[in-house]
Amino acid sequence: MDRSLISAVAHRWHPVAAPVSDDSLRRLLTRLVPPGAREALDLGCGSGAWLLRLLEAATGCTGVGVDTSAPALDAARAEARRRGLTDRVAFVHGDAAAHTGEPVDVVLCVGATHAFGGFAGTLTAVRRHLRPGGRVLLGDAFWEHGPGPAALAALGAVPGELPDLAGLLAEVDEAGFEPGYGHLSTAAEWDEYEWCWTGAFTEWALTEAPADDRAAALELARTHRSQWLAGYRGQLGFLTAVLHDVR
Repeated sequence: MDRSLISAVAHRWHPVAAPVSDDSLRRLLTRLVPPGAREALDLGCGSGAWLLRLLEAATGCTGVGVDTSAPALDAARAEARRRGLTDRVAFVHGDAAAHTGEPVDVVLCVGATHAFGGFAGTLTAVRRHLRPGGRVLLGDAFWEHGPGPAALAALGAVPGELPDLAGLLAEVDEAGFEPGYGHLSTAAEWDEYEWCWTGAFTEWALTEAPADDRAAALELARTHRSQWLAGYRGQLGFLTAVLHDVR
């Protein structure tokens, strides 16, 4: 099955494609947007949930979202129309790592650091798009505990592939950013995210998937559920942080 379709379907119930609740998202955005911000860029925007809510909170700001997933961008444009934001946002189909444009006041990159080869590469990339004194919202995974063999197997990871929280923040410091605020996803946020992922995909498999894809789709949902519950649950953490450019 196409990976873009899988992700778009799996995030129908939880368009914030990260283990972050609506209340946590609102707090992060309140602390993210600097006074007078005019332009925002979301690298790996998915269905646009972060960017669209930022634009609703910062009424003087316009935004651009970039993603490789056509289904996710279709959902983002539809949601922008529903929220009456089409005149203030553009969604671009393309590789976030190859995106070019004028510097902006705010850069978002949540759950998309793989597009830049990891966390350190993402910090380097977002700086290219940021005006001096701008702010970044960056979200990425880290090891909360362990990892044990089951967690590594579930994620197809190797020891040391992800840092712990202290290691993640050390990379922020080394790149010349100052953390201004951060949110550590709770166990409840993780559980809600994962149940929504597997639940939305299961419902799609049972009610919408082509007949030839139904069995494979159900098996994918079962596999993901098992990888979460028997693998990385309680070991994988997620940090979403507001970073200040201190150049």
